[in-house]
Amino acid sequence: MPPRGKGKGKGKGKGKGKGKRGRRGAPVAGEEVMRVRTPRRDDGELFGIIVQMLGFDRVRVRCEDGEIRIGRILGRMKKRVWMRVGDTVLVVPWEFQTDAKCDVVWRYRGNEIEWLQKKGFLKMF
Repeated sequence: MPPRGKGKGKGKGKGKGKGKRGRRGAPVAGEEVMRVRTPRRDDGELFGIIVQMLGFDRVRVRCEDGEIRIGRILGRMKKRVWMRVGDTVLVVPWEFQTDAKCDVVWRYRGNEIEWLQKKGFLKMF
């Protein structure tokens, strides 16, 4: 067996690698760099606001084109991203039943909504 101790082995512990701690840093020159997902209009993405929670991973969404659709929360977002009434989301209407159903593909957080309003993307709400 190799000796245990403070050797230079590759085991876990207090290694010299930076890991997640090395990637943290202050914003450059006081300005915060933010990447906000905007709708891909050629893919048919629209902004929407959740009006009602329906259960079984479904929500009622008022879309920017004036339609109220039943939205399905995608599987990758079910457990990771919690949604509430009033959240601004990005939806994609179905190719079949375009005016009645859609998929919810993204939920915006507070700072992202402020950025979208400042840049003029959320004029309709």
